[in-house]
Amino acid sequence: MAEFLNGNRITLLNSGAEYFPSLLAAIDQAQWEIFLESYIFADDEVGNAVIAALVRAAERAVAVRVLVDGFGARDFPEIFGARLEVTGAHHLTYRKLIGNFSLRRFHLRRLHRKLVVIDGQIAFVGGINIIDDNNAPIAHRPRYDYAVKVEGPLVAPIRQAARRMWENVAWASFKRRYRLPNPDPVSAVPEQPGHQRAAFLLRDNIRHRNSIARAYLNAIHNARQSVLIANAYFLPGARFRHALKAAAARGVRITLLLQGQSDHPVFRYATQALYEALLVEGIRIFEYQKSFLHAKVAVVDDHWATVGSSNIDPFSLLLSKEGNIVVDDKGFAGELAASLNAAIAEGAKELTRHDMRRQPLYSRLLRWSSYGLLRLCIGLLGDGARQWRDDEV
Repeated sequence: MAEFLNGNRITLLNSGAEYFPSLLAAIDQAQWEIFLESYIFADDEVGNAVIAALVRAAERAVAVRVLVDGFGARDFPEIFGARLEVTGAHHLTYRKLIGNFSLRRFHLRRLHRKLVVIDGQIAFVGGINIIDDNNAPIAHRPRYDYAVKVEGPLVAPIRQAARRMWENVAWASFKRRYRLPNPDPVSAVPEQPGHQRAAFLLRDNIRHRNSIARAYLNAIHNARQSVLIANAYFLPGARFRHALKAAAARGVRITLLLQGQSDHPVFRYATQALYEALLVEGIRIFEYQKSFLHAKVAVVDDHWATVGSSNIDPFSLLLSKEGNIVVDDKGFAGELAASLNAAIAEGAKELTRHDMRRQPLYSRLLRWSSYGLLRLCIGLLGDGARQWRDDEV
């Protein structure tokens, strides 16, 4: 169960234009510690600006620890490692790729979290990697995504998760000093700068295998008015789809905002294979055409909201390391819903049953063959994906 804490101030950040100025300012104000985790850490204007800020922090004797994924940021050690190491900053790689690897060995078990914790007082959590929003094909620019800035008691469990991940990767990398100093030099428990009630959810392979999926399902089961989901990679199992259909049957308004511009066409075609079965239940589906949708957010009943790194697909919900913030607050939920509705109005196209039925036969075959291919891939990934696969039977 999600452990909600009171007294937080959660600030919604829309895409890199709002996220990176806030992140860089917080890094420049850091006094003793920075944890940063990212799936992608690009060698572009944004990536270099973040590295420069981390270097400045390390030169002030701030303990800087950067953890990146071995696939999404596989070139990080060669590009940025020396710049950090010369200042005494530390960096590690999660599941570094070495030589050739099979699909089963790879397992798609990646560090997909995007979080930063500074001085135990401020945290950033969301779906935004360290990459410029315009570092994409022209049709995909600018990348559309969300993150949150967290201040208050909820920062403590976020920092604990970052610290634990760092120690685990250090141990797995055969680093001698994998345990960080204890006790931590935290001067005080974070104050209560706000009034928002929020929880931090993890998805890992040990204690939190289903935490994020369960939070979504509980919110949908309890929905009475509306469910608004914006998700970049949407391929839910049968249990999730049944929850949406059951909510729609109760009269709940279900709206899905999904990718219209995709970097993985096979995934998009597989998602479209599910459209007709959802549309027939009265669920509204919009595809975001204006640019590349990378968001992983939702609002339920105008008070429950989540922002994080987890897509609604078997790779995120059952395999990767993920982190989501859940906020139970009408003001925050209303702000996120208003932002999503504006995105729908300005840049999305609604799909109807008529649209899907008039698709030519080859298009239908492409969608279902893509869906079958992804199911086959999921079946090869090992025990971690069996829950999703069994749902489909």
